[in-house]
Amino acid sequence: MANTLVIVESPAKAKSLGKFLGRRFIVKASMGHVRDLPKSQLGVDIQESFKPKYITIRGKGDIIKELKAATKKADKILLASDPDREGEAIAWHLANVLAIDEKSPCRIEFNEITKQAVQKAVKQPRPIDLQRVEAQQARRILDRLVGYNLSPLLWRKVKKGLSAGRVQSVAMRLICDREEEIQSFVPEEYWSLLAKLLKGKGSHFEAKLHKINGEKAHIPDEKTVKNIISDLQGADYRVTSVTKKEKKRQPAPPFTTSSMQQEAYRKLNFIARKTMMVAQQLYEGLDLGKEGPVGLVTYIRTDSTRISETAEQESREYIAGKYGREYIPGVVRRVAPKGRAQDAHEAIRPTDVTREPDSIKDFLTRDQYKLYKLIWLRFVASQMSPALIDTTSVDIEAGNYVFRATGSIIKFPGFMQVYIEGQDEGDDNQDNDSPDENLLPELKEGEKVKVVSLVPKQHFTQPPPRYTDATLIRTLEEKGIGRPSTYAPIVDTIIKRGYVIREKKNFYPTELGQVVVDLLKQYFPSIIDVEFTADLERKLDDVEEGDIDWAKVLEDFYYPFKETLTIAEKEIEHIQVEDEVTDEICEQCGRNLVVKMGKFGKFLACPGFPECRNTKPLLEPTGVSCPKCAGELVLRRSKKGRKFYGCSNYPDCDFVVWDQPTNQKCPNCGSLMVQKESKGNIIYRCSNKECKNEIKDVYQENTNQNSNEISISAD
Repeated sequence: MANTLVIVESPAKAKSLGKFLGRRFIVKASMGHVRDLPKSQLGVDIQESFKPKYITIRGKGDIIKELKAATKKADKILLASDPDREGEAIAWHLANVLAIDEKSPCRIEFNEITKQAVQKAVKQPRPIDLQRVEAQQARRILDRLVGYNLSPLLWRKVKKGLSAGRVQSVAMRLICDREEEIQSFVPEEYWSLLAKLLKGKGSHFEAKLHKINGEKAHIPDEKTVKNIISDLQGADYRVTSVTKKEKKRQPAPPFTTSSMQQEAYRKLNFIARKTMMVAQQLYEGLDLGKEGPVGLVTYIRTDSTRISETAEQESREYIAGKYGREYIPGVVRRVAPKGRAQDAHEAIRPTDVTREPDSIKDFLTRDQYKLYKLIWLRFVASQMSPALIDTTSVDIEAGNYVFRATGSIIKFPGFMQVYIEGQDEGDDNQDNDSPDENLLPELKEGEKVKVVSLVPKQHFTQPPPRYTDATLIRTLEEKGIGRPSTYAPIVDTIIKRGYVIREKKNFYPTELGQVVVDLLKQYFPSIIDVEFTADLERKLDDVEEGDIDWAKVLEDFYYPFKETLTIAEKEIEHIQVEDEVTDEICEQCGRNLVVKMGKFGKFLACPGFPECRNTKPLLEPTGVSCPKCAGELVLRRSKKGRKFYGCSNYPDCDFVVWDQPTNQKCPNCGSLMVQKESKGNIIYRCSNKECKNEIKDVYQENTNQNSNEISISAD
């Protein structure tokens, strides 16, 4: 009986494929790439049209030997690495190592690991797509040329251990530029005026000052708002217009890699690396008991929102049965890809929409269940009818002033029955999928209403928010920087190098990160230029399309870069990044310890390294006394970098809490209260797990606002 050898990247994927292919197929795993450029040298022959020098990756010798032995026993070999540029390159390297003709029908690909998809792919092998391989190779060499030339320069001029990358440097620049905007931001004062109104003996409703003398209302200071309130004394409030509209709100499209990473961060608090790790497990297949190993989601590295007609039809049938036919849109909603999205694969979706998250919860880890449920909900909602929302806008005139009241109610929930997309700080509230629940009374034009009170509020303009994992990835995608597979490694790298730190979900540049970005801006403006980097991405897409030669892309980039490198080597003087010196003395050698930046944030170290290797955690005081002893609670970090608060007298006192401690005591049991931020609100929670007392700080919603309600007679 003929044997076919199928080679995939991972054992989990091999196990899933083995279930579908039967005894005539042998499935082996290459464990990713088997060849790469050498780490000890550039590995690129510039003079020979940037010819790469590939070597076997250290530790892969036994795997290659096993694969070669398997090829000798097989009548046919199929390379089934992932369906993207990286997967195509892996297949090409395997073909070279195993002496497989790359022009023969040896390559198969599938978007999902299901029986139907895998068996169909096996029947449709094709030659290796060399244009995809060349696009990946050009990217790899570009990154090597930048990294292996620029990083040593930073070692010599700044400090050892630094790195600069073609894409990571642009991400660093975005974070540093944003920090400069925030630091230079000058808040501007402005005021708003809210009228609390009454129709007859009904309930109150609110209207905001909208126009003054026919112009959009702008109240710069307290004096102006007081003059307006004075003008409104004794004024009649009359309804001048009532506008009612039915608004359609469309669902968000199915996930791309970028949108999945963003939403997993917003809703699950997963960083990009964790999202991709868990998503890979869902894609490669998990054991569902009697059903065996099954791929639960489609391929997870994609910039497409397209789904197959089969998936569309199956989802419509499921939605009709689960929610009713009114939840199926009359026309299938399709979202056009953004920009130059490759659109090579489908969006990320469940491989079987009828496989509800709760039905397989017992077979998944907690994180797998959370992410699968998010993907499943997003996909189902994307195929549902739009929500219908009745909106009402009422203009109320009082002398030269016009107040506007708005309200909305959900007429038909549509997709909102299942899922509503999250938002980032700074997003326009008008795009929020949550309707305004300010219900208005039935009002008619010409009708008079009574004013109960006027409420002036002071505000200050806010600087742009710092980047989070979600907003940085969204910005990189919008600006065309990197590819779906690179977002998580970019974020990981700039944190590990100590260029940025993540505090309360926000990215802050370190002094080292700012120094490196400033140096690159001055001497390598193109390397760190957003548009230049995006243009290189477009050229790599052109290589894949066969519109440009890959070596020409490298040539156009390298020679100007080399000239700049020569100038920078001569002109840049050594830059000393001074460590912050503390008053704490090293117990081993007597020097003053300095503050260093590590993988998990700041720590104390002896400046005598390498002679003295003493290090200590940097204890940040909180000003809160330990409830168990006379010590003070200080900020600490776990081995994985997670923050917690413990007693300064540790190990003699073992009191710890995960949330920020306060000086408040629980009114129920007298235990320490801790503070936690949830959806923009501050929650005070008792640290005693048995008490579970919780208080919402209602005053936090207007931390930078002053209001002084002025009552006005309604008679």
